[in-house]
Amino acid sequence: MTSRKVMLLGEIGVGKTSLVNRFVHGRFRTDYMPTINVEIYTCNLPETNKRPAITLLIWDTDGNFGQSIFSSVYLKNAAAALIVGDATRPVTLQAMAGLATGWRQARAGRPFSLLLNKSDLLQGDETPELPDELRGQSSAPLVMTSAKTGDNVKTAFHAAADAIVRRGL
Repeated sequence: MTSRKVMLLGEIGVGKTSLVNRFVHGRFRTDYMPTINVEIYTCNLPETNKRPAITLLIWDTDGNFGQSIFSSVYLKNAAAALIVGDATRPVTLQAMAGLATGWRQARAGRPFSLLLNKSDLLQGDETPELPDELRGQSSAPLVMTSAKTGDNVKTAFHAAADAIVRRGL
């Protein structure tokens, strides 16, 4: 089975670890433990009509990296990224924009998605105001997720796997 590295990027407290725990272990924890440096999770995805079976090596990064992640060895061989922001904290959405730009420059041609996590905390049909840099990014899907409820979590990781295979990475 082929394995591919997927990076989780985003500010501290946006829910990167909660998202990967929901995806890999099917659970949500309320006790917050910040990631120090990087934690690596493995998830075997079965074959679908879009792709063969694949193993995702999910690198959950420390939110303190910011733009310095792009000059680190952690990105070596990364096939895709999920760039996470907190839908209730606009400052994290601005950081997402910077990380998206950094990803495009450091890993040109590699797919990434923008995940607006904690969507369960939004009121009704409330939609977060996106920074100008994130509007109209046709090459990067924008997905509303909730690690707490599980909304769109599986979809986001499977879409990353599909994009990796589709691009032959």
